[in-house]
Amino acid sequence: MIVDTPIIDLKGLHKSYGKHKAVDGLDLQIYKGEIFGLLGPNGAGKSTTILMMMGLSEASAGHINIAGINPQRNPIEVKRVIGYLPDNIGFYEQRSGRENLELIGRLNGLSTEEAREKAYALLQKVGLDKVADKKVGTYSRGMKQRLGLAETLIKDPQILILDEPTLGLDPTGVKEFLHLIQELNRSQQLTVLLASHHLHQVEEVCHRVGLFVAGRLVAEGDIQQLADQLFANSHPTVLVSTDSTDKEKIKKAEDMLIAQESVVSVDFRDNNFTIQHTNHDTLPIMDIFLRTQVPVTSLQQRTYGLDDIYSFYFKDSSI
Repeated sequence: MIVDTPIIDLKGLHKSYGKHKAVDGLDLQIYKGEIFGLLGPNGAGKSTTILMMMGLSEASAGHINIAGINPQRNPIEVKRVIGYLPDNIGFYEQRSGRENLELIGRLNGLSTEEAREKAYALLQKVGLDKVADKKVGTYSRGMKQRLGLAETLIKDPQILILDEPTLGLDPTGVKEFLHLIQELNRSQQLTVLLASHHLHQVEEVCHRVGLFVAGRLVAEGDIQQLADQLFANSHPTVLVSTDSTDKEKIKKAEDMLIAQESVVSVDFRDNNFTIQHTNHDTLPIMDIFLRTQVPVTSLQQRTYGLDDIYSFYFKDSSI
């Protein structure tokens, strides 16, 4: 359950390196219990923002409030409420996963017994209990990320900050890791900030998304809100697929569609019609395909997703 109270509150945040503005006037509120995706190309300022939130880098200007803590003034205290998983985490490779985790527990103030018990529970939670006593040097990239996640959880944080956490994982590893994040969010009410440039991963797990470019937050909201705002003036679009190879019938269908007063444009390629129109009723369109005897294998209203939103804001950026 998402609580309508910001647990992360950034206002007018700036960070400059000489003349370069890495973060430029960032205002952002993330609410307790939500998974928020900070999406942008490499170099957009995501990691710089995270470092300031954790008190690891000093802001040039602005205010930061993390669970009631100012990390610029209390950098040690804020680390007690944040579990941070960077894109590349280091371990003692010659020690086992259990030994690494118990050591982190003791460094976070747990007794030897408490660290042992908590390490055992967390290794089960992240699915590493069967390899707990194997050396970390033998772990795959995905297993190391799971161990890193267990390390962030050993101090019972209120907030998880994940900076490109699926980098280098295979598709199965990505799916399993994201599912684990969702489970933690649901079962423990953890607030999660996921910084990434992978669109589909963000779209799959995040309640809301912030689009970050050149140090600025250019848009934020859930996917539907962003699409509604961005494409409010766009015409409804129908996507129609056919398996017909009859060029004459297809041309006749095109001509009849274009002749319709409600049809704005028709594009046909690779056996797919893209039809922009002003009438939300698709029956007249379907009727034309029936009359021209062009078989329809699928017909659907186009909906806008994160791909479309990202393309609009990051036309000149490589993903």
